[in-house]
Amino acid sequence: MKNYFAIVKDYLLELECNILSEDQSDEVFIIEKEEDGIQNMVVACAFPILILEQQLFKLVDASQETLRELLKKNRDIIHGAFCLDDDGSHVIFRDTLALENLDLNELEGSLNSLSLLLSEYSEQMIQFSK
Repeated sequence: MKNYFAIVKDYLLELECNILSEDQSDEVFIIEKEEDGIQNMVVACAFPILILEQQLFKLVDASQETLRELLKKNRDIIHGAFCLDDDGSHVIFRDTLALENLDLNELEGSLNSLSLLLSEYSEQMIQFSK
């Protein structure tokens, strides 16, 4: 089997991501790329998929209207989606990619999708977190 951890690490470095920490035994990275809004993103190799997750904000108002707006925005997100964490208290960005045929462009597309989302939708996310 390919060493997907090493392949992903090479891609992250080529994309100029700062690797804050890595755990080779669990095949997990924590990365940042501040100029793109990526902070403490978890990148996990969980064969057969690569999981990308970044906490975006604490969900203060979990009203039906807020959740409806987040679901509507999911339709516009190129890669990935808004999700709730396990206890439903935080909104996260999550994307999954197939490891077996992962390439640099695909990973870059997921990171760019989050960056674009943050630049386009930041005002609304700030309002949801108040």
